[in-house]
Amino acid sequence: MINKAGKIDHSRALEEWDGLFGLPDFSAFDDNDFAPAFETALKAAEAEIEALVALPDAPTVENFLIPYELSGKTLDRVCAVFFMRTGAHSNEKIHGLERDFAQKLSRFSSWLLTDERLFAKINALYQQLENVKPDDETRHVIEEGWKSFVRNGARLDEQGKKRLSELNERLAFLGAVFGQNILKDNVAWVLYLKKKEELAGLPDDLRNIMREAARERGCENAYAITLTRAIVGPFLTFSDHRDLRKAVMQAWSERGAKGGETDNRAIVAEMVRLRDEKAKLLGFDSYVALKLDNTMAKTSDHVMQLLLPIWERAKIKARAEKEELQRIAAKIGNNDTFMAWDWRYYAEKLKFERYAFDQAVLKPYLQLDQMIQAAFWVANRLFGLIFEEQKNVLLWHPEVRLWLVKNSDSSVRGLFIGDYFARSSKQAGAWMSALQSQHKLRGEVQPIIYIVTNFARPGTEQPALLSLDDACTLFHEFGHALHGLLSDVTWPSVSGTSVTRDFVELPSQLYEHWLTVPEVIEKFARHYRTGEAMPAELLKKILEAKTLNSGFETLQYTSSALVDMAFHSGEVINDPIQFEIDELARLGMPDAVSMMHRPLHFTHIFAGDSYSAGYYSYMWSEVLDVDAFSAFKESGDVFNRDLADKLKQYIYSSGGRADPAVLYKAFRGRLPSPEAMIKERGLDQ
Repeated sequence: MINKAGKIDHSRALEEWDGLFGLPDFSAFDDNDFAPAFETALKAAEAEIEALVALPDAPTVENFLIPYELSGKTLDRVCAVFFMRTGAHSNEKIHGLERDFAQKLSRFSSWLLTDERLFAKINALYQQLENVKPDDETRHVIEEGWKSFVRNGARLDEQGKKRLSELNERLAFLGAVFGQNILKDNVAWVLYLKKKEELAGLPDDLRNIMREAARERGCENAYAITLTRAIVGPFLTFSDHRDLRKAVMQAWSERGAKGGETDNRAIVAEMVRLRDEKAKLLGFDSYVALKLDNTMAKTSDHVMQLLLPIWERAKIKARAEKEELQRIAAKIGNNDTFMAWDWRYYAEKLKFERYAFDQAVLKPYLQLDQMIQAAFWVANRLFGLIFEEQKNVLLWHPEVRLWLVKNSDSSVRGLFIGDYFARSSKQAGAWMSALQSQHKLRGEVQPIIYIVTNFARPGTEQPALLSLDDACTLFHEFGHALHGLLSDVTWPSVSGTSVTRDFVELPSQLYEHWLTVPEVIEKFARHYRTGEAMPAELLKKILEAKTLNSGFETLQYTSSALVDMAFHSGEVINDPIQFEIDELARLGMPDAVSMMHRPLHFTHIFAGDSYSAGYYSYMWSEVLDVDAFSAFKESGDVFNRDLADKLKQYIYSSGGRADPAVLYKAFRGRLPSPEAMIKERGLDQ
């Protein structure tokens, strides 16, 4: 492409996707093309809105709502590629651009949602709802669009709008820096083991992964412990060296809190203060109240009515678990004070004592490729989807894989992309996102969905093997992907995962249940050397051991959710670490249990605000997912066709076109209670 100066304009490739299957051509641009493409796209989006508000005609669905929903397509495309890179394949150049883009996008969003002319048009449509009588989805889009404008400051005076824009811009910048600091801390820390005795207790597959990690860093004849979950979790579970477990646990726990330029203390304190100011500016008592206004839970009282009883039950169960673990520790001669870095290690030994198996026995049966195929097979059984891998298509990294997704009649549904292995350019964790979301507004737009995980890259001796937790993560993120792929809505703003935060985890957490269905295990959980299926007795033990450590695991999660709520409840926080300590003491957090996410590396709530004052959503959705899967179990067929059709229609395909409670009741016939979830976690004993 040639610009007006006669030079090749590579940035246009970010705007006009002409790669295979409608993908961007990743070979046609580089990091230097993002800035000009972003600036051009941002100006174009601003011009589209200016042209729209300048129209003198009274607003209608046709002359206003449709062009408004379709505006900013070029900006959406540039941002989709760029923010994929910030999470999945970043570098210092991308980091600098992210800080800049985040602020400019925040400024644009604030302008958009507080523009009086634009709000007047959506308000006019909103006031006409009873007279116009649009279809239910369009009505919901208008209602939620109007509420979004109000929640984002459309009714503020000019001084209030100016301050809101400043707050949003600063928060966007701080969130970007917070996430970059964690990535830097993840990359910076490594511990090399060079003595054979230091490997005591570690299974062969973990040793292979650690050796490969050392080789990647140019260190031969050594084994590297890095701060990726695929190494940290297994190391804390199996290492016989208590001092090494302590060092790894502390390194993991202290991310974002090490002092120096990557320390997040000041960032968190400022973000909490600014979020509270923003909430009060918008007329809410706290940031919690602001964030819960557009959720199923609605109020903090409803959230606490779920979390606190679970918390108290989990403390009781965790005390009993700790006594059992201390018995195991004493049995092998360790009478030291029981600490957080001891829990997983002795829990694994207790599991072996009771059920005669450990995690190391499972991994040879859980090959990554086989688990990917298992997830696809379940999607075919439930929803008729077909996945055809496409080779030799250049994406953002050579390891990234692409599948063409088809419906049962062989028509194309969309694209699915998987980026599975950990690397230094990738943020920790796992997530799903979209390069392009489905909608049918003036033509069918097919989804391009991707998931990112951080599984350990295998060595040369064996294929990539997963722990049971890893396999659950794969199914979880693929459940999110199906939410995007199966979306069947008209309006872009309610496509796929564009639902309330405490409903969005239902499709993902529900999908995890199919991983341990005996038919799935028998077909896909096969030993990578012998090809033999996982023994039925082993699966039985897995299911029996499911709640063995559930008190500990529930406390880890619930403490993070409760501290998230406390951070955003309106209190002044000068020292985030002391606030965390005080809050955990108030809750009665057991000494030997660590939070799943300490605040200074809690990217869910501080690297952006998607889950801020909303981390409780996983448990809220768990109430729904356990109840939903119970419907299949009660039918006697976990692939029940009628239920699968209803699941597709009301949960996976509906996006945000209706209230989530309405959608769930349409599937299940009623709303659930938490009792099934409490029983599933083993907290009823």
